[in-house]
Amino acid sequence: MKDVLIVGAGPTGLVLALWLTKQGVPVRIIDKSAGPGETSRAMAVQARTLEFYRQLDMADAVVAAGYKTPAMNMWVRGKRRAQVQLVDAGADISPYPFVLVFPQDRHERLLVERLRALGVEVERQTELLSFEDKGDHVVALLKHQDGREEICEALYLAGCDGARSLARHQIGSGFEGGTYKQIFYVADVEASGVDPAGQAHVALDTSDFALVMYYGQANQYRLIGTIRDERAAHPETLTFEDVGQKAINGLGIKIDKVNWFSHYRVHHRVTDHFRRGRVFLLGDAAHVHSPAGGQGMNTGILDAINLAWKLTAVVKGQAPDSLLDSYEVERQAFAHKLVETTDRLFTFATAEGSFANFVRTRVAPIFMRVAYDIERVREYMFRVVSQTMLEYHDSPLSEGKAGTVIGGDRLPFVRFNGQDNYASLSAITWQVHVYGTATPELQTWCDRHGIPLHAFAWQPEHAQRGLARDALYLLRPDTYIALADPQGLPATLERYFSVRGITLAA
Repeated sequence: MKDVLIVGAGPTGLVLALWLTKQGVPVRIIDKSAGPGETSRAMAVQARTLEFYRQLDMADAVVAAGYKTPAMNMWVRGKRRAQVQLVDAGADISPYPFVLVFPQDRHERLLVERLRALGVEVERQTELLSFEDKGDHVVALLKHQDGREEICEALYLAGCDGARSLARHQIGSGFEGGTYKQIFYVADVEASGVDPAGQAHVALDTSDFALVMYYGQANQYRLIGTIRDERAAHPETLTFEDVGQKAINGLGIKIDKVNWFSHYRVHHRVTDHFRRGRVFLLGDAAHVHSPAGGQGMNTGILDAINLAWKLTAVVKGQAPDSLLDSYEVERQAFAHKLVETTDRLFTFATAEGSFANFVRTRVAPIFMRVAYDIERVREYMFRVVSQTMLEYHDSPLSEGKAGTVIGGDRLPFVRFNGQDNYASLSAITWQVHVYGTATPELQTWCDRHGIPLHAFAWQPEHAQRGLARDALYLLRPDTYIALADPQGLPATLERYFSVRGITLAA
């Protein structure tokens, strides 16, 4: 019996399998498809995802395989109205201060290879038919390609099986929300005349828009937009010829070849329960939203990382079952917030009517050009898109405040003297940071409990990022701040773990 049965081998399921396997938790991962997707909608790998990929020594490989988009150009009715520079947009926020384009199909293949290197193979053409939560384990009925059925037992089941999730249906969790009336299309094309080449472009017209993204291969672009008017009434017959050409023509580009074309409706929904007993929902099985801002795939990956360290602690007997309840508390709140944000962006981009057209084509480009020249606005925009702004202040695992840093915050990223404070975050473990001087008593306590203590000589840059001198910052295995104690007392650490029933190595 494996500890965790993972249903679905998209990025969410693959990342969950990687993190659990890395931490010594046996998994089984199945998918009813024959192989990784050959097409993809998701294009961006955000900075927060790359920060977590350091924990698997995978960030550099993803960055090398992807493409750093240097700029985003905004076009209106055939004229470029604004250009936003994206190179090092978040230089003071993250070790990965850029927008990385890495199509999901290539991303999935890299994750599969990494999982295989750890000795785990995705079981393809294997479908989940049903399951039953027995209280102390889950019994699942699987169906193989040849029609053979199999009983599989696991301590936990993770439903990473997409928006039509069987896992979600069977636990009876609702999926409230709605569906936008527009039909989106996505196409992989070979194009000429893109200027500047190698940059991203968004073209707006009164009744049309198109997003063109370059991903590092000569003349290869991903094209995204909406299909409107009467053509959208019969989606089953749509081809690339049905795509509105106003915005595309406004860019002055020529589509030389369409390698593949797909269309889909966009939903905005969040499930009622991210956890029911021994069953968890992650990624699109738990939440779906518009593609605005490139958040979907990254959100599912962060679901997996949030859950993985908690499952590991419970499976290994280092924490009570109640620790797993914090998964729903933390991730459901963020999913609701994300859906609201992307809904506003999507509505703005696709709204119809003369006033909406005026705002979108006249006001927005001016605002974008002026606002992005203001450093604080530029940093704020990067934080939102990169998910480095995500916090868990209302989590039962978050406690205390030191400086302006609060329990539940992402650890502020600080560069100083040619180095930074994120090097230790490559480890998947509880750890303590002190900026200034750590007391001998704190060092003794950390040594006794097997928690790494990282003390950084105090720098003015630390204060600029809101860190308090000589304070204690306890980091969770997913690098969020669990506890901030301005006094830096070992007793505070002792109480934190004791109250939550979490045990540490002696």
